[in-house]
Amino acid sequence: MASETASSGTPPASSPAESERHASWLELFFDLIAVAGVAQLAHLLHGTPGAEDLGFYCLLYLAFWTAWMCFTTYGNVAADKVHTRTVLIGMFGLAVMAAAVPEIRSDHARAFALAYVLVRLLAARVWQRRGEVVADWPIAQLSAGVVPWIVSLWADAPARYWLWAAGLAVDLGLTFARSRNQVLARAAEEWEEHAAGRERPTRPKPVAARIDARHLDERLGLFTLIVIGESVALTVEASSDVAWTSRLAGLAVGSFVLLLALWALAVRRSCGVPLLGFGVLAPRFALPMHCVSTGALAALAASLGGAVVHAGGKLPPGMRWLMCGSIAVFLSVGLLAGAVSGRGAPWFLGAGVPVVVAPVLLGAFADHGSPAALVWALVAVARWPWVYEKLAGRRHDATSDVRPKPAGDP
Repeated sequence: MASETASSGTPPASSPAESERHASWLELFFDLIAVAGVAQLAHLLHGTPGAEDLGFYCLLYLAFWTAWMCFTTYGNVAADKVHTRTVLIGMFGLAVMAAAVPEIRSDHARAFALAYVLVRLLAARVWQRRGEVVADWPIAQLSAGVVPWIVSLWADAPARYWLWAAGLAVDLGLTFARSRNQVLARAAEEWEEHAAGRERPTRPKPVAARIDARHLDERLGLFTLIVIGESVALTVEASSDVAWTSRLAGLAVGSFVLLLALWALAVRRSCGVPLLGFGVLAPRFALPMHCVSTGALAALAASLGGAVVHAGGKLPPGMRWLMCGSIAVFLSVGLLAGAVSGRGAPWFLGAGVPVVVAPVLLGAFADHGSPAALVWALVAVARWPWVYEKLAGRRHDATSDVRPKPAGDP
């Protein structure tokens, strides 16, 4: 999006140079560290997770994703002017957060909170130096939400977790409370108040940060791909510790095919979030959708890894609901993505709604089948949009063949 002063209100635009950018080696390294943390978070859902476990996972995933997104936004805007040392420090902070996850309910909660606070404060500081306003994703430079996290350093569970949730709620509330133009106008007012009565202001006049939509699409897509790859790794790891049987083979193959189907939906067929154009949705709406979809993928990885242990029997209800629910959430995001990108009502009702409703029904009633049968049923659900488009294309071709030709056609 094109640069503009905080008071101009000029609509954003893309430049030809933006479309040529690709993720740098530093950014790819950063993403790998982030996904290592996602893998640690997925372990919180192993076994038979309950509602409390799922809520705790969602809280930590949102915190981890938010920290990652702050530095992703910085790298997107700064491009080749990014300070490598700053990114490496942020990377170390994410690594500490990831390492704290296994014992976060006891000894390492304060380390997780402290690392999060330092990462967020560092991410906010880079924008003060640059004199830019991230009007499209204000949370990248906000620091008000870290105050409850700081207070939580002296609190015990469960109060500390409520403080973490309050901090994230503050950040999200401030992000969605004001529009892009309001954020820019407020930044201009603050600068004018700061500059009043000074011969030489100590900080530059703020301008709108320039977000490269194509580059950000690529980063979101790469992150999703790495999460899917981590899902395969977790399933492989779980399979290596149990006896190999025909039922395990059916479950393992089905899990791999299911992840391939989700990869196709998320990337190849643009049914998921990563390839949503920012001309369709503003970043402040598209980015939370990416958070939800990747969080659902990581939860699915945990359920597939846990299902390996029960390959010869039945899945516990909590694990079955985790598997079906994560698929339903991921495909719901794809349904919303398709709706806002202009797909018509026939696609919405014929392809979108069934892939959301079917996993819920499987979670409610598939309590007697084997884990492999459930996974293969979910494969069929994930493949339905492709089947629907094939059938719709054939109907369209058949209609075109029987349509009367205009007068004068040979």
